[in-house]
Amino acid sequence: MVGDRIGLLGGTFNPIHCGHLRVATEVLEKTRLSRILFIPSHIPPHKKLKDVASPEDRFAMVRLALAGCRRFIASAVEIEGKGKSYSIITLEKIRAAYPGAEVFFIVGVDAFLEIETWRSYRRLLSHSHFIVVSRPGHRLEEAKSVLAGRFLPAIYPLRGRTPIKDDWLERYRIFLLPIHALKISSTDIRQRVKSGRSIRRLVPQAVEAYINKQKLYQE
Repeated sequence: MVGDRIGLLGGTFNPIHCGHLRVATEVLEKTRLSRILFIPSHIPPHKKLKDVASPEDRFAMVRLALAGCRRFIASAVEIEGKGKSYSIITLEKIRAAYPGAEVFFIVGVDAFLEIETWRSYRRLLSHSHFIVVSRPGHRLEEAKSVLAGRFLPAIYPLRGRTPIKDDWLERYRIFLLPIHALKISSTDIRQRVKSGRSIRRLVPQAVEAYINKQKLYQE
């Protein structure tokens, strides 16, 4: 019997945009996770801090973007932890908050290709699952070469709407999921705001209003 399955979609969310929501929607529909937690980082370990809105503003935008989406939850687990945000610490906190749940990190293939740079990545791969999704400019199949192919036997390509079966979780750690990713980036959105161009339809309307009200990303 399928138990509680929680997807973790982390990131800077600077700001959250429709591309993030598209990823989460397709993952939820195709794999039938119980819910997806959107987890803004406090201090992203792999990013420079230039043009990064405050943790409070980024979390507020995530909450606005998810309003009305019952199975999408804004989580402040990394923001409340202060300091740099590492996935292995997040995993420990999520497991404590949701005992017995199966945890799935949702990452783009571009991020997964850098898994060796993540803190305690071997322990992370051993104690959680990964759903690796398509990203513009990258082939999903590239994920099979990560760690010199050592995890190839633990990778399972998903097709169509494929609920992940219980017995698969014992054998596979990494699931490859093709999605229709939108070509939207937070960097482009910030540049548009700086130059006074519209970001309509790139972010939820409530997020656009918040950016304008708080004068985020402006010179």
